[in-house]
Amino acid sequence: MKPSATTDAATHSKHGHRRWIRPLAASLLLTLFAIELIYAWPSLTTALNQLRAPRPGWLAAALIAELAAMAAYARMQRRLLRSAGVRVSIYRHAALAYAAHSLSVTLPGGPAFSTRFNYQQMRRFGASPAVASWCIALSGILSAGALAVITTASALATQGAPPWHTLIGLAVVALLLTGGIRRLTRHPRAVESAVHAVLARLNRLRHRPAADGLDRIIGFARQLGAARLPPGHAAGATTYALLNWLLDAACLWLCLHAVSNADISTTRLLLAFCAGYAAASITIVPGGLGVIDSALILGLAAGGIDTDTAFATVVLYRIISLGVIISAGWITWTVIRR
Repeated sequence: MKPSATTDAATHSKHGHRRWIRPLAASLLLTLFAIELIYAWPSLTTALNQLRAPRPGWLAAALIAELAAMAAYARMQRRLLRSAGVRVSIYRHAALAYAAHSLSVTLPGGPAFSTRFNYQQMRRFGASPAVASWCIALSGILSAGALAVITTASALATQGAPPWHTLIGLAVVALLLTGGIRRLTRHPRAVESAVHAVLARLNRLRHRPAADGLDRIIGFARQLGAARLPPGHAAGATTYALLNWLLDAACLWLCLHAVSNADISTTRLLLAFCAGYAAASITIVPGGLGVIDSALILGLAAGGIDTDTAFATVVLYRIISLGVIISAGWITWTVIRR
C-alpha cells in the first residue's frame, strides 16, 4: 500500500525542520563564543601585554602536565565503569573527558549539558542507566572530595586552621551516603516497601495508580547491583582523582617557571590553585572567566609572586587549560557527534 500524499508531505516537512536544527545550533554556538570573546577581550588584551615570551621547555612541560591531568580524569571514570563490568578503551574515555569538559566550562549551564552528554556516551559504551548515573555521580563526588583533601592538606602544611566542623560534617555525610548506596546495591528488595509507600502518596496526588512507576524504580535499583566498587578500583579511582588536580596545579607551577625565575612554595601554590577553583563554584560565567583568574592572581601574589609575574603566569596557564584543552574538546565533540 502506497503512502498517501499527506503522509509524504508530513515526512518532508519533518525532514525540512530537521535540516534547520544543526545550522541554527551552530549559529547559536558561534554567537555565544563571539559574546564571550567580546566580554573577555579587555582583560585578555591587558593580560597578553603582560605576558613575556615563555621558555619553550617549561611551556612544553606545562602542556604535557595539563594533558596528563585530563588523562587522569579519563582513567578515573574508566576505573568506575570497569568496576561495574563495562570495559571500554582508554581512548574513548579520553575523548569523552575532553568533549564533556568543553561542554561544561563553555556553555551557560554547561554542567547540565555535560552530564547529559556523559550519560548518552556511557550508555553507548554499554552501561545500564543505573550504572551510567552512578558513574557520573561518583565521578563528581570523587573530584570534589579530592580537591577538598588537597585544600585541607595545604592548609595544614602552612599551619592554617581548617574548618574542622565542616570537614567532619562532610565526612559523616559521605559515610552515610556510601553506606546507603552499598546497602541499596546489595539488597535492593529491602527498600521496595519504603519506595512503594512514598510512590503511592505521590501517585495519589497525581491521580494515578498507586504502583505506577514502581517497576521502573525497582529495576533501576536492581541495576545498581552491578555497580559495586571493590577496594582496588576504589583506590585506583581515588588516586586518579587526586592526580587530576595535582597535575593541573603542576601546570600552573610550570607556567610560573616558563615566564620568570620566581619561585613559590608547594603549599602556597596549591592553596592559590584551590582558591581559584573554589571561586569557580560561585560564578555562572562560562569558564569562570575573570573569577578564577583573579583568585589565582591574588593567591600567587599572597605567596610572594609580584603582580606582573602572577598576571603573566595565570594568562599562560589559562591559554593552556582553557584555550588548548577546550579547543581540543570541541573538535573531539564534533568527531563523536559525527
